[in-house]
Amino acid sequence: MVSIKIIVATHKKAKMPVYKSYMPVQVGAALKPNLGYVKDNTGENISDKNPSYSELTGLYWAWKNLNVDYVGLVHYRRYFALRKGNKDPLKNILNDDEINKLIQEYNVIIPQKRHYYIESLYSHYSHTHYKSQLDEVEKIIEAVYPEYLSTYKKVLNRKWGYMFNMMIMKKEYLDSYCNWLFDILFRLEENVNKGQVANTNNLSKFQGRFYGRISEILFNVWLQQQLNFGYLQKKEIKEVKYIYIGKVDMARKILSFMGAKFFHRKYNRSF
Repeated sequence: MVSIKIIVATHKKAKMPVYKSYMPVQVGAALKPNLGYVKDNTGENISDKNPSYSELTGLYWAWKNLNVDYVGLVHYRRYFALRKGNKDPLKNILNDDEINKLIQEYNVIIPQKRHYYIESLYSHYSHTHYKSQLDEVEKIIEAVYPEYLSTYKKVLNRKWGYMFNMMIMKKEYLDSYCNWLFDILFRLEENVNKGQVANTNNLSKFQGRFYGRISEILFNVWLQQQLNFGYLQKKEIKEVKYIYIGKVDMARKILSFMGAKFFHRKYNRSF
């Protein structure tokens, strides 16, 4: 029987799915009081990096400590879903039967594309955060993973991406992705700590979480590279809709987007 665990990354108490496939995981548990969930500071972990790595400390924990066939990552406010009809949004998310049916046919499940239309991934990141971080990643890729360099540049020029660090993947693919991803991020962190990356000192808590944001882009790079070289086939990948739990402040989100693009105001909070 195929085994699967989808971790629900959370830093606070929240209503959680009742389905067996989901495992609430407290991210940053090394730094905060116990919430009563599985904690990401057990086994091999990077829990103490949570202020800058966000939900990636949960992904790292799952990668290193879960022995299952499929591993997934969602968030306490954001889930995969095939419907929106129920007033209780947690009853709209993928249930165990739907998950098992999907993984019988697909090896990688990702959220639907997010379109930026008037922005590339690079320009959007540059307006809302600091392009020096992406530029440093390019240097790392060129030096350590040169075969990925052209894909990295092409992905940055796209006006869409698979965002939010959400996925459900066969464990062998997750292993490949995480080996590559965390090697790049740890090298980036080392360079930041050496003072080699501009605009990375005295950042706000929100801006300080840039490793997690960069990984959203890097996931697209890794995925495209697997397709380019035939390690993955398009028929193995399934895009699934996602839903938010709770309200999204769309007015503030739009104003912040316009302010970043036209007036160079960096984002200072989530929406």
